[in-house]
Amino acid sequence: MAVWEYNPQPAKRVGALRKQLQISQATAELVARAGFECPDTAREFLYPRLSRVSCPFEIPNLQEAADRICQALDHGQRIVICGDYDVDGVTSTALLVDFLQQFGNYPKFIVPLRLEEGYGLTQRTTERAMDCGEKADLFIALDCGTNSVDEAEYIRSQGCDLVIVDHHQSKQELPRGVLLVNPHVEGNGDDTDFCTVALVFKLAHGILKLKRERREAEAFNITLRDYLDFVSMGTIADLVPLTRENRIFTRIGLKALSSTKRKGLGSLMRVSGMNAQHGVKPVDVSFKLGPRINASGRLADASLAVELLLSDDSAFCMETSLKLDSFNRERQEIERSIVEQAKQQVEETQSESRGLVVFGENWHPGVVGIVASRLSRDYDRPCIVLGKEGELAKGSGRSIEGIDLVQVLNGFSEKLESWGGHPMAVGVNIRIEFIEELQSYFHEAIGLADSNPACEKTLEVATYLELEEITPEFMDEFSFLQPFGQENPEPIFATRNTRFRQHPKVFKEAHFRFSLNDKYGRPLQGVAWNLARRIPKLDTFVDIAYRLAWNSFGRQKALQLELVDWKYSQPV
Repeated sequence: MAVWEYNPQPAKRVGALRKQLQISQATAELVARAGFECPDTAREFLYPRLSRVSCPFEIPNLQEAADRICQALDHGQRIVICGDYDVDGVTSTALLVDFLQQFGNYPKFIVPLRLEEGYGLTQRTTERAMDCGEKADLFIALDCGTNSVDEAEYIRSQGCDLVIVDHHQSKQELPRGVLLVNPHVEGNGDDTDFCTVALVFKLAHGILKLKRERREAEAFNITLRDYLDFVSMGTIADLVPLTRENRIFTRIGLKALSSTKRKGLGSLMRVSGMNAQHGVKPVDVSFKLGPRINASGRLADASLAVELLLSDDSAFCMETSLKLDSFNRERQEIERSIVEQAKQQVEETQSESRGLVVFGENWHPGVVGIVASRLSRDYDRPCIVLGKEGELAKGSGRSIEGIDLVQVLNGFSEKLESWGGHPMAVGVNIRIEFIEELQSYFHEAIGLADSNPACEKTLEVATYLELEEITPEFMDEFSFLQPFGQENPEPIFATRNTRFRQHPKVFKEAHFRFSLNDKYGRPLQGVAWNLARRIPKLDTFVDIAYRLAWNSFGRQKALQLELVDWKYSQPV
């Protein structure tokens, strides 16, 4: 059981927000907790609009990149696109290919073959991309390429221009003449929060601006917001902060996903068991759409997922969606086995380590990133998971809040064959003989990086509610704070002095369902995940901490409490 922390917001600020925004006391406290003091800025947060998006040309090199792509479109030049094989890379590729097709240019696109070509823009990937039967004039790398110096030189040596749109951090300088759109390298301030698909959206915005300034007719037939479904998926899946423009993109994009006309997305939603009529939530992207798209890149060829997102053929879309679902089930089986082995390693040799590094000779390199995410979440520690590939160990690292993996690994970079990524996720290649040294280094480096290690697990309560305050009207108000994710965490509510009057129903030996009544006798349904070993005694006063959600079934939906923790109430 965690230590509960509740820090009430200043009553004067909450009162002012409540009055000027015409919202409930509880919602006003949530808005104040999000850091808003001024009702005007709070209003912008609650009601994001696309008109508030900044000029794309504020991002360094983006105007030059847009100019070069316009030149390619104007002269019918051959464009080759190479995108990464995760959700961000797949949606980036689909967005740009679809957008360029609106101008009559049909670029060749490829996605790296993970098992054969490795991570990112490698030499083998580059050669395959350039082998298109005729000379390529413009090569566009998406969600990769920032650190591909040799490959960039090769592309330029072939008389081909190179544009890189990426958000990974840089370790070395690219050759002269390469157009790099990467705020982590060239930018400043808020722009560094963008994932690649958001940058591609900004690039498309820039191209439209240039073409509309020239009064080109086709530019006025394109509705840019139609691409925000792709942007929301990549932004959520890549775990970037859901603040500022990312919040605008994601809020509007999730609404677009809910009513998508893309046949590929529609079929993938059906296969994933989603009920989009009640709205698509970030959790749907994270646990339903995202894993199926990722599975194609982990076990097969992620270009299949790009083709699905672009296709207008209903039969192909359903067939491909079923194929991705099959890949995902296969991935889950492999993942379960590796997680068990990895946890055994942790318990036997690294139970006291502040950072975990585990290695298995037979671990599938396509799922080590998922395993790293699972271990970092379960142990609440940064984790690197490695599998064997030839003489090297290759894998992925995942971090926890407050630990920048790029900074941590910088100190060990000389011993790494290659690596890259961003603060929450990295890819790593290392010689097998250096793994034990990496384990020692990682433990020490994480200890130094985590300057304020928590002695006890804490649970932050956003606000206290009475059960009778939980109404459909409150949920409508509460929805304006969504979507929740990085830097906009989902609030945890709490209620004091309530009682379980009916026996909860345990299911799958780990969870339980329950029902509580408010003071008017109205029942509220709830579910407690992984708490079956801790069920409150009947008719005993308890305090409960929970999240609020709609439970959708068929055409109906009902309010549901998702129990996070409980404790016996203190005497009043």
